[in-house]
Amino acid sequence: MVTRPSVALRRVKIAGLATYVPPRLLTNADLEKMVDTSNEWILQRTGIRERHIVDPGVATSDLAKEAALKAIAQAGITPADIGFIVVGTTTPDMMFPSTACLLQHKLGAAHAWGFDLGAACSGFTFSLSVGLQMVASGLHEYALVVGADVMSSIIDYQDRATCVLFGDGAGAVVLAPAGDGEPHILGVANEIDGSGGPALQMPAGGSLRPASHETVDARLHYVKQDGATVFKFAVRKTEEISRRVLADHGLAPTDVSLFVSHQANRRIIEAAADRLGFDERTVIINLERYGNTTAATIPLALEDAIREGRLKTGDLVLLASVGAGFTVGSVLLRWSL
Repeated sequence: MVTRPSVALRRVKIAGLATYVPPRLLTNADLEKMVDTSNEWILQRTGIRERHIVDPGVATSDLAKEAALKAIAQAGITPADIGFIVVGTTTPDMMFPSTACLLQHKLGAAHAWGFDLGAACSGFTFSLSVGLQMVASGLHEYALVVGADVMSSIIDYQDRATCVLFGDGAGAVVLAPAGDGEPHILGVANEIDGSGGPALQMPAGGSLRPASHETVDARLHYVKQDGATVFKFAVRKTEEISRRVLADHGLAPTDVSLFVSHQANRRIIEAAADRLGFDERTVIINLERYGNTTAATIPLALEDAIREGRLKTGDLVLLASVGAGFTVGSVLLRWSL
């Protein structure tokens, strides 16, 4: 048996947070002119009024750059200080190179390496888990964690079941070592269930079904969703993963100051929050203004919570997400900004 010396992990904090959404709005009134739907139906089923959409030629890395530069500035460092970049995204600029490579170049982060992480709507929580380990291990002093998506690039605006749900946006955090007594990330819990893959997917464009006239004609390069299956799984697993990460640290839902769920659907968030015993003062819901921005929803909600005075230094914050795959993630932390 080979023994290895144990490595003391450092505590890690969020040192900077910023978000960005493109200025162009797509409202429910706009969608009424595009598909057979109504503002009332969209609000009742999803809780969404409007979402931000990029102009032609604007890519995920462009949104990520805007959020990242602001997060880096808030952390009081420069791009040259970043050692690692992870971009959680479902809509990379292209198959390769990675969006992380493109972002690194756009930022001028000459000393950073990194990669993209594909976990759909759990892209931010999963990426935060990875960035946490890079700093905790001592491999890097600063890690840049980005959740960014241009969902409008893969949405079928002839499909009323999905086109009302999604928007574009980006969020970024800088992770850094926490000093003695400083608030920090307490822990994470993640899991996947690949049996749920068919319920939420983009069927074509990969190695299984490369782009062809047939796949384009069949509109297989757009998001396809079994809404009922996704809804039931999301409610159940949001509760389960939240209880799991809390129990790992001897805490209960009553200890949580702010619950930040992935913003996919108001009814999903409210049902999961009700199961956990959270009241409306503990839960933030902001998808009315953004829709589902996939990997960007949680940082957008965190920034709105700060803006509204609902989040302060030392608060116990619980992040939770469920995404295509299925992916399930949670992060428990003491807020450090």
